[in-house]
Amino acid sequence: MALTVEKVLEALKKVQDPDLKKDLVTLNMIEDVRVEGFNVKFKLVLTTPACPMKELMRKDCEETLRREIDERITAEIELTSRVTTKRKQTEALLSKVKNIVAVASGKGGVGKSTIAANLAVALSRTGARTGLIDADIYGPSVPIMFDVQGAMPEAIEKDGKTKVLPVEKYGIKLLSIGFFVDPGQALVWRGPMASNALMQLFNDAEWGELDYLVVDLPPGTGDIHLTLAQQAPITGVAIVSTPQEVALADARKAINMFNQEKIRIPVLGLIENMSYFTPAELPENKYYLFGKEGAKKLAEKEGIALLGEIPIVQGICESGDLGKPIVLFDHSPVSQAFIKLAENVAQQVSIVNASGITPRQ
Repeated sequence: MALTVEKVLEALKKVQDPDLKKDLVTLNMIEDVRVEGFNVKFKLVLTTPACPMKELMRKDCEETLRREIDERITAEIELTSRVTTKRKQTEALLSKVKNIVAVASGKGGVGKSTIAANLAVALSRTGARTGLIDADIYGPSVPIMFDVQGAMPEAIEKDGKTKVLPVEKYGIKLLSIGFFVDPGQALVWRGPMASNALMQLFNDAEWGELDYLVVDLPPGTGDIHLTLAQQAPITGVAIVSTPQEVALADARKAINMFNQEKIRIPVLGLIENMSYFTPAELPENKYYLFGKEGAKKLAEKEGIALLGEIPIVQGICESGDLGKPIVLFDHSPVSQAFIKLAENVAQQVSIVNASGITPRQ
């Protein structure tokens, strides 16, 4: 009996997306099926180019076709992606941005901005169109971390309005309050003034089409967080902590804040920074300087994902000071840790988009 497209699709209905818990055919993730004898060709459309399960899904498709139809089948599967979103094209604010991912921390000094910068670059390196807003109004660090101090974003006229073009570096679109103020002067702004400045980075910029817009929030829980929650459709928030109990206590408060009914932003998970130290001469050794698995235990208690464990390495600090995020160094173990972090964040975003949770409008 001849092999047909219909038989292929019927077999692939038995393959589930491991995260979304539905079959690939129902999820419209199988496209352009072609059959030539026992050779099957099709596209597997992932929910993100950063999908950490792509090779597993490819293997499941191949094995299922052989098991369900004929062991002689060979499959040529082209992996592609179409980043999901729950946003409506009719929304006025950032209508072409599919997902807004906030990076927050309950306290300062945990490396939140370093995490946000490397996360944005890592997402871009997987093939996603990515932007980064430095919303840390009182301590903007993006200009230094991307070596764009002194950059002057260009202004254009569009639809009768003046729009700012984000600065581009390493494939990332960037905006920071640091581009518009004297870097040597402290910003002495009350909450409403700082919140208005933040929203201008959203409203008055021409971001274009993006898969992910990463937002580096100020530390703590305050006016800026509340403004962003109420005025911007945040897809989800990743919370950064270090392993010490004093940091985890503040991370717990941040989780509680984003879970409040008046804010209601999905918590994508926890990121443990400065998780362990590994000497260059002893790459197999891990020394837990600030405690072990603190974020993992908190994530389990709160029922959220542990998105990543980033080691404490001198190169992270040095690369940030040089304006070249460490994730750009391909063969570094730390670079791979950030790529894995990006995959896990993108995975959780896809799960949120497939769930009944809607970003606050």
